[in-house]
Amino acid sequence: MTLTDVLVDFARTGRIGPLHCGMPLADAEDLLGPGRPHPAIRLKGPDIDGYPYAWDGLELEVTQRRVSGIWIRLWPGSTTKLPPLVLPESETHEATVLREELTAALDSAGCLHEVNSNLTFGRQSSILTQPANVCAVFSLPARNNHVPHRDRHYLDVMHKHTA
Repeated sequence: MTLTDVLVDFARTGRIGPLHCGMPLADAEDLLGPGRPHPAIRLKGPDIDGYPYAWDGLELEVTQRRVSGIWIRLWPGSTTKLPPLVLPESETHEATVLREELTAALDSAGCLHEVNSNLTFGRQSSILTQPANVCAVFSLPARNNHVPHRDRHYLDVMHKHTA
């Protein structure tokens, strides 16, 4: 399984393996191990809503102790580490994903997507997949991103939220 496989499956289903929006945080931690809570959670306690628990490049946003958002964060020009449940048999993966490469993989998988005009402006662009409603946000590389093409859009984050 590759990072692209994980991204396409997430885009198509809105799930990452057994992880899905609406599941109890305790169930997610049973699968992933204890997450690294956002500093606001450590300061105010586990009942504060809207802040993520992180497992390297995977974040789960939590509301009322349930998963309300799933995020995969990438840093173009570097590598990413995802929990073995998400990306088995690997410590790290190349985190440089071109917009054209991801949209071609989505097309090959029959995953419909359209421009997300709410998040397409300036130096970034975004797509929204159907029917899973997963958002992918791409941007032109920053100075500290060591990428081969400085004029092309790279994937920064894919995420899904409950309504």
